[in-house]
Amino acid sequence: MSGVEGERTPLFAEDPKPRRRRLWSGIIGVAIVAAAFGGIAGLIGGQLPGLVTAAVVGLPLLYVVLFAFRRRIWLEGTELVVRTWGVRRVDLVTAPRLDVVITDVRGTRTVGLLVNAGQRRRAVKLDLAAFAGTGGRELGPLELRRLADALLNNTEANGLVFSELLVAELRAEARGDAVAERPLYRLASAAPAGRYLQRFAMEAVSRFVATLD
Repeated sequence: MSGVEGERTPLFAEDPKPRRRRLWSGIIGVAIVAAAFGGIAGLIGGQLPGLVTAAVVGLPLLYVVLFAFRRRIWLEGTELVVRTWGVRRVDLVTAPRLDVVITDVRGTRTVGLLVNAGQRRRAVKLDLAAFAGTGGRELGPLELRRLADALLNNTEANGLVFSELLVAELRAEARGDAVAERPLYRLASAAPAGRYLQRFAMEAVSRFVATLD
């Protein structure tokens, strides 16, 4: 494994301004939805049912918005560290299962790595790239390189396959390939349309990686 042991590599956007804008946009959206449901309930049952309905609808949505705002994920050595309300650590070397997941939301396809932490702990999803049309954004070369190095040593879940996928992405970027020609975009495009979330297990990823240069 290359890289400095224990060195922290952020795997999220650092710019606080877009994050704050997303937070306030989310809060405003929650307020609008809660007010709409509360208003309908208030017209039918009165003020108290309206307020209760607004709270029942709005509070879970607000929790989701705040959860997303607080979420941070970074790499320390071979460990993924996730912070929301608390901190969780998942070792990429010992993770018993790895999958690629593709989500499709309003025309944007996101390629993520799903790391099963084992021992009845929740899996951790790390977004690798997001594409809309023929453009998109990806983790930077340093982040992809360190992820590939960490995954390389996972023998239980055959992390070599996922490491090779990330290395192929780095090679495509170094060659100057267009986004639509890179492995992560091609993998996202291979997922059938019309499904919010699709899982690609190691075997499927292995077959795909075998077709890459």
